[in-house]
Amino acid sequence: MADEPPTEIDEPVASITPEELRQHIDSGGDVFILDVRSKRDFEAWHIDGANVEIVNHPYFQLLDGVPEDLHAKLPDDQKITVLCAKGDSSEMVAEQLSEDGYDVDHFARGMKGWARIYEYQELDVNVDATIAQYQRPSSGCLAYLIVSAGAAAVIDPLHAFTEEYRRDVRALGVELEYALDTHIHADHISGVRALAAQTDATVVLPEAAANRGVEYDHDYETVADGDTIPVGDVDIEVLSTPGHTTGMTSYKVENVLFTGDGLFIESVARPDLEDQKAARNAAQTLYDTLKERVLNLPADTTVAPAHFSNAATPDTDGTYTAELGQLKASIDVLSMNTDEFVEFTVSNVPPRPANHADIIATNLGQQSLDETTFELELGPNNCAAETLTN
Repeated sequence: MADEPPTEIDEPVASITPEELRQHIDSGGDVFILDVRSKRDFEAWHIDGANVEIVNHPYFQLLDGVPEDLHAKLPDDQKITVLCAKGDSSEMVAEQLSEDGYDVDHFARGMKGWARIYEYQELDVNVDATIAQYQRPSSGCLAYLIVSAGAAAVIDPLHAFTEEYRRDVRALGVELEYALDTHIHADHISGVRALAAQTDATVVLPEAAANRGVEYDHDYETVADGDTIPVGDVDIEVLSTPGHTTGMTSYKVENVLFTGDGLFIESVARPDLEDQKAARNAAQTLYDTLKERVLNLPADTTVAPAHFSNAATPDTDGTYTAELGQLKASIDVLSMNTDEFVEFTVSNVPPRPANHADIIATNLGQQSLDETTFELELGPNNCAAETLTN
């Protein structure tokens, strides 16, 4: 029988993981993304960054090939990363582009994979404890682990990353004693109940937050302004800071202030998520809180918020923190008078977080945690008023 010519085997298009893309962005490398999700999904939530160029062209418009208008937007001398929601459509589009001669890969696991990235960074602060900040780049959520003398507490943990906290506590050889929330979150599912169910940690909620109608199926403790929570050799001081919500509470460990959603390093809280009709009154409360309870703390107080946005610049240690004196000088809204402040904060709010009503109900214990919980919180950080900085 005559020899048959060898069969050509097409090489699969290369993929890049969410973790690899995040490292590339963090290193300052140029990134070009073709996002093939719908325009609506793209506008609601997409990857951003100073070194990221992104083009949106929905997948359903590419079924018959790549149109000329899209070719004109794609670089010939740079790798293109194709992204979709889950990773399937992006692979097919990347194969088309590869056949057209582009240097291309596809984003494995899509935006759902991006939402699974969670990073640990220790704060460079002079306190008698190790304080680590957890960063979720997809939504700008921040949580904190405080470790001192064999004990630990976590502030504003996320349900999706319960195992990460447990893993780190085990690695550090300490006992998780407390899981604290600063308020009833509207943008992500809290992890305090899951941690309490899987460890010996005690759930701690601000009393005013619990009064919104918490219906947990297990015990929790409440704290009020002036209380302290011992963790090893340090105390967590409780500071009532209402405005973003009626129960919004900050926690302070020596010179580190965990501000929750009250004050960020690039803006202040939005006042409308608990009661949209009472937003103006909440904005006035937030103004009074900042002026009377926060901004009069020492200028070298380290502000450690519960969120960061694309407008935020990390500190030299890689964390999203800043000294209070620096924020007073850089955030214009903090120097406004009361009327200006109220008008700004009620007029400059982004869209409400997706599924916020269900998220709030879940965090109150009024809806159950199940396999759809992760889907509820996919999306951007929408807990701050629009940024206004010098």
